[in-house]
Amino acid sequence: MVASLVIAQESPDKAAGHEATGHEATSHEGASEGPSPIWAWANFAILAGALGYLIVKKGGPWFQSRSLAIRKGIAEAEEIRREAEASAAEVDRRLAGLQTEIDSLRTNAQREQSAEAERIRQQAAADLARIQGHAAREIESAGKTARLELKRYAAQLAVDLAEQKIRRQMTPEVQAALIERFGRDLDRSPAGQHPNK
Repeated sequence: MVASLVIAQESPDKAAGHEATGHEATSHEGASEGPSPIWAWANFAILAGALGYLIVKKGGPWFQSRSLAIRKGIAEAEEIRREAEASAAEVDRRLAGLQTEIDSLRTNAQREQSAEAERIRQQAAADLARIQGHAAREIESAGKTARLELKRYAAQLAVDLAEQKIRRQMTPEVQAALIERFGRDLDRSPAGQHPNK
């Protein structure tokens, strides 16, 4: 549209120039042919107006959408920056608390280690006491068994010695005397009663 206006503006000038007489043509031969300054300014104004109209009509929404996109990008960047700052603050907070947490873990580990060592010591003492008690009972039982064996051996030895002594003293004459004495005791006792009763 703008181009056709510019061409239309040049056409009347050229047509007017062709219609002029030969006398005018010869007098203007030295001057350059072209549009007059008024038509040039008018043409420029039309062109500038058309460009301004197109910029306002088409460029306004484009600039507005571009402006909204830029604002949205700035808002998103601001939100990302805030999230990054919050994340960095959280990391700083955790790092600050990390030494405290490490110290706490170390203290807990030492406390648990001391408690475990004490528990092991108490368990060892209890096991030792139990083993000593068991050993004492075993020794006492072995002592009782040994004493009983010794008494049994002593009794057997006494019986053996008494038997040997009796065998040595028991001669056929002593045997006969004992039997005779036993028989007399039976005769003297009332009937049915044992002589030792």
